[in-house]
Amino acid sequence: MKKRLGILLLFGLLFIAFLANWTYSYYQGLEEAYLPVLETRPLPVIPSEKKVFERSKYALDYLNTPNDENHQRTLERYYDNRAYVGAPPSIPHPVAQKLGIGGKVCLQCHQNGGFVEKFNAYAPVTPHPEMINCKQCHVEQQTQSSFTASTFYKKPAPGVGSNNALPGSPPTIPHALLMRENCLACHAGPAAVKELWINHPERVNCRQCHLPSQQEGKNVEEFVRINTYSE
Repeated sequence: MKKRLGILLLFGLLFIAFLANWTYSYYQGLEEAYLPVLETRPLPVIPSEKKVFERSKYALDYLNTPNDENHQRTLERYYDNRAYVGAPPSIPHPVAQKLGIGGKVCLQCHQNGGFVEKFNAYAPVTPHPEMINCKQCHVEQQTQSSFTASTFYKKPAPGVGSNNALPGSPPTIPHALLMRENCLACHAGPAAVKELWINHPERVNCRQCHLPSQQEGKNVEEFVRINTYSE
């Protein structure tokens, strides 16, 4: 009888030890699972997603900005200032420092925009103020020199309202996002093109509804490299 009680007592102690160990391991695992991810390792950042939010602090300002019809840019003027669709815009005014590369000289007007009395126009906001070597891509307009006729074909610009996937659906993004990820820089504010002006800048997460348009490949066949080597 005493032997049986001893065996039962031993099994009872082992069972209690098992429960205590299992409970400790369980709650220890919960603590590790709920550790903040940012404290252990940084999350990968998608630049095209991150830059959408860079000008979000101006969203409400843009929402309350009055529509100044006397100083609006048109879509025609927007594309006339480019050599081709998607090209960097040229500089339509004299540059203060001819040998400068940009930086503070350009950003004092084009970082946050605003009305410039000298040119009687609103300064467009750059979507990439971190790239301070402005004149690497943007050059002054040359209207006094002689041009030679060529067969260069300027591809027509995408039409406004013609890039909806379905009737009534949000329009897709018809251009590349490289260096143009900051949507509010071009689509909101008094310097924005009136045909491209959005009426809901407070909805900062633009790509939640608007997606880049993609060309679907058709008649794609298996690629076979022809061996032209002959002995």
